[in-house]
Amino acid sequence: MLVLARRLNESFMIGDQIEIVVVEIRGDQVKIGIKAPKSISIHRKEVYEDIQKENLAASKQNVPQDALNEFRRMLENQDDKQ
Repeated sequence: MLVLARRLNESFMIGDQIEIVVVEIRGDQVKIGIKAPKSISIHRKEVYEDIQKENLAASKQNVPQDALNEFRRMLENQDDKQ
């Protein structure tokens, strides 16, 4: 784990597109701002873990084989058009 020390209004970069800024420090709480492209999902860790659990549960649901075959055909047709 990389640990960085930053003061109020200082920031650091993750790659070329994500900037993390220290917005406010009050007691033992630090507020940060995140500047990132809209295509990048940003969630609190507990929310992210809930999303992962829901996705896993959804992937375990039984889907009829004919629906999967139809979806596969649709994807193949889409690839042929590109």
